[in-house]
Amino acid sequence: MCGIVAGVAQRNVLPILLEGLRRLEYRGYDSAGLAIIDNQAIHRRRALGKVKELENLLAAEPLNGLIGIAHTRWATHGAPSTQNAHPHVSREHIAVVHNGIIENHEQLKAAQLGRGHVFASETDTEVIAHEFYDALQVTGTLLDAVKHAVKRFDGAFALGVISVSEPDTLIACRKGSPLVIGVGIGEYFIASDVAALLPVTQRFIFLEDGDVAELKIDHLAIFNAAGEPVERPIKKSQLTADAVDKGDYRHYMLKEIYEQPFALSQVLEGRFINQKLNENALGHNASRIFDAIKSVQLIACGTSYHAGLVAQYWFEELAGIPCRIEVASEFRYRQPILAENSLVITVSQSGETADTLAALMEAKNLGANYSIAVCNVAESSLVRESDLALMTRAGPEIGVASTKAFTTQLATLMLLVIALGRRYKLSEMAEEKITAQLFALPGTIEKVLELDGEIKALSESFAEKQHALFLGRGAHYPIAMEGALKLKEISYIHAEAYPAGELKHGPLALIDADMPVITVAPNNSLLEKLRSNIHEVSARGGQLIVFMDETLRQSSSQNVRVIKIPQVDNEVSPIVFTIPLQLLAYHVAVLKGTDVDQPRNLAKSVTVE
Repeated sequence: MCGIVAGVAQRNVLPILLEGLRRLEYRGYDSAGLAIIDNQAIHRRRALGKVKELENLLAAEPLNGLIGIAHTRWATHGAPSTQNAHPHVSREHIAVVHNGIIENHEQLKAAQLGRGHVFASETDTEVIAHEFYDALQVTGTLLDAVKHAVKRFDGAFALGVISVSEPDTLIACRKGSPLVIGVGIGEYFIASDVAALLPVTQRFIFLEDGDVAELKIDHLAIFNAAGEPVERPIKKSQLTADAVDKGDYRHYMLKEIYEQPFALSQVLEGRFINQKLNENALGHNASRIFDAIKSVQLIACGTSYHAGLVAQYWFEELAGIPCRIEVASEFRYRQPILAENSLVITVSQSGETADTLAALMEAKNLGANYSIAVCNVAESSLVRESDLALMTRAGPEIGVASTKAFTTQLATLMLLVIALGRRYKLSEMAEEKITAQLFALPGTIEKVLELDGEIKALSESFAEKQHALFLGRGAHYPIAMEGALKLKEISYIHAEAYPAGELKHGPLALIDADMPVITVAPNNSLLEKLRSNIHEVSARGGQLIVFMDETLRQSSSQNVRVIKIPQVDNEVSPIVFTIPLQLLAYHVAVLKGTDVDQPRNLAKSVTVE
């Protein structure tokens, strides 16, 4: 979603704001803007399109100031346009940047029109600026104005606020949307995530829901939702400024695909003793919680939901424990019934996905006593709200289309399968086998990445295609779903996935020479059934692409293209078979000339419902 960066310093903040915006580009956006106070006036620049367009505007009309706010916008209320871009200003006196949605903005707007305010945009954010302006006339200080006015807002928000009445003061507040404070030497900054501020600091304060903060160059005060002064701990980030650089890769997505062997090794690091899972590494009270668990409820969205679908197979087949999974956006509205002593597992790359957070809160309201977050961001809201947190350790993922976050989620979920399986049907011998497979994963994936050239050549057959079908069976059906999602996300080719056994129940009608069919064919007990599906497609003239275990006897023919994947054991094969589908989607997108890292209409972190 939208990205915020702001600061108050003893130096010109403009370069810091621009660099922060560049580092937030991965979140997805359609416009960018900033406002700086200089000579008792607010100076604002906004541009439609990339941050580069804003930079060009500033090159022609330079700004200089010690305090400022900046924003990348992803349209929710109001079309992408310059007038709808942030910051929004009220009477040239107050400027605001906002991430989130104000659900009661229409009622607020009607009241503000009655008070004489003139609206220059179609956004819900402009009502925030006007509400702060009116409150300031009563309270006298910007801090009190914000504390007073935010009580009127229904919805989710992270805000940065400046005013000409206090040109040395930056106000920050959050409710339901993430916001961090960067602590410098004689300067403070705020941002939607730490990546934006790594060039200036590695020391951060993570605001909690309802917090309001007042920042000056020599002063920081934080107040909780009740208005009471509080202290929040300063944490040092382990990330460095160059951790989010592309390096020699053309796109972040390709870099992140190639980072997967290392990322998967990090999932295992320190969590095993003599090749045996150490439950203490999963949390200080993890074993006690696992002892009480009778079933598992998985909750996730998008790619994380696909990881959960694979894990559902694992929990029931390998661990022998009942498992359900639900899309987070459906869970909270379905009046679900949780089984007694369920472990609620939420899966999210960012830990800020609004639907997943809301579903976790609903699960707690329904009486869930045990929750664990499988997440990539240690300081995220989801981690803070969960009883346990199992970090995926993927490192920063900038590309909107998730790659290494997905495979590390799968590997991390397998650790939970092992831990719970010990208490049900997983034998010591089976555990040893799975553990050996996990430790072999980085090397196996290195071999799969060697197929990059072959897959790149294969992608040329997609140049003129408009549709594609993905097939898989068992735990590889979710992998087919993930492959279809990757292709549609970044190449804009319509793609669907089906369980291969459902081919005869409708999708077969779509098969022709213009509908490529991508099939995942590991060497397992469902192979022979999958072979019959392959023959059905081939017999109807469909172009068939089969990613197949190298031990299988199947070769390419006139309309069947076989890509042999290094041999891998069945339990972890979903992780391995994900890689070629990622590479295929990437090369097709490059061939079609799309914006691979920032595909249209999509955001990295969906922080509103």
